[in-house]
Amino acid sequence: MNSERASYNAGVAKGQTQEKASNMMEKAANTAQSAGQQMKAKAQGAADAGQAKGQTEEKTNNMMDMAGNAAQSAKETMQEAGQQVMATAQGAADAVKNATGMNKK
Repeated sequence: MNSERASYNAGVAKGQTQEKASNMMEKAANTAQSAGQQMKAKAQGAADAGQAKGQTEEKTNNMMDMAGNAAQSAKETMQEAGQQVMATAQGAADAVKNATGMNKK
C-alpha cells in the first residue's frame, strides 16, 4: 500500500507541476505577445514621426526656395529700377545742358 500511496502522490505532484508549467508558459506567451504589440506600436509611431519629419523638411525646403526666388526677383527689380532712375537722371542732365548751352559736342 505504501508504494501505491507513493505512486499516487507522485502522480498528483506531476499533475500539479504540469499545471504550473502550463500556467507559466501561458503567462510567458501573453507577455511576449503584449511586448510584441507594444514594439509594433512604437515602431509605427517612429515611422509616423519619420514621415512627418520628412514632410516638414520638404515644406521647409520649398519655402526656402520660394524665399530665394522672391529675393532674386526683388534684386532684379531693384537693379532695373536703379538703371531707369540713372537713365532718367542722365536724360534730365542732358536736357539742362542743352537748354543752357553747356552741352558741347
